[in-house]
Amino acid sequence: MKKIMWFAAIIPSVITCIVLQFMPDTIPMHYDLAGNIDRWGSKAEGFVFPAIILLVTFFWHLMIRAFEKKAIKAETEKEQMEAGSNAKLLCIVGLSQAIMFGIMHCFSLYSSYMEANSGSTRAVVDIAKVSCILCGAMLIVIGNYLTKSRINSTVGLRTAWSMYNDTTWRKSNRICAISLMAAGLLTIVTTVFASGAVSTVLLLVYILLATIVSCVYSKKVYDQEMKKNS
Repeated sequence: MKKIMWFAAIIPSVITCIVLQFMPDTIPMHYDLAGNIDRWGSKAEGFVFPAIILLVTFFWHLMIRAFEKKAIKAETEKEQMEAGSNAKLLCIVGLSQAIMFGIMHCFSLYSSYMEANSGSTRAVVDIAKVSCILCGAMLIVIGNYLTKSRINSTVGLRTAWSMYNDTTWRKSNRICAISLMAAGLLTIVTTVFASGAVSTVLLLVYILLATIVSCVYSKKVYDQEMKKNS
């Protein structure tokens, strides 16, 4: 899985190397909220985002490696399974993020190419809409795998309530997974009908609501467990 993650992270750099050969020396680099181009720059700046993708992927690689080492050094089968499942989940997160950023970058390159060659003053592609749809898809993917995580301080819904024991962790993260998938689905649906700016705001609102619902439920499960143990 790590090899696939790195493959997905390297692809944007390769595509950029190819595409920039056909780009003008100066291309659009930034847009205002209305979609108007407000900064032009050297096409060499097109390598900035691919470099960020590689750096983010390296971060996930280090996190995954840490859990893999923890699994190897685990003294019990339970600890080994916990570390192994968390490493797999981080691989999914890293891969999803690399794919999402890569697709966003491809749309950005296409938009810059079309704008630079046509002399347009506005964005050809609403990157905000594209990113919101991709973020929605990523939330669905992560939510689908979130229930497979075990108690840890890095992955999943980590509150004092959810980390009380295995039961609170499992139930809390199950609701968190459902909430994230619902947020992702709502993001995709509303983005189709709304502008990029509005979609971005709605995305943040959906994530906030998913977080609140998850934390409230986590506290409820914690209280139930405390009553059982009292």
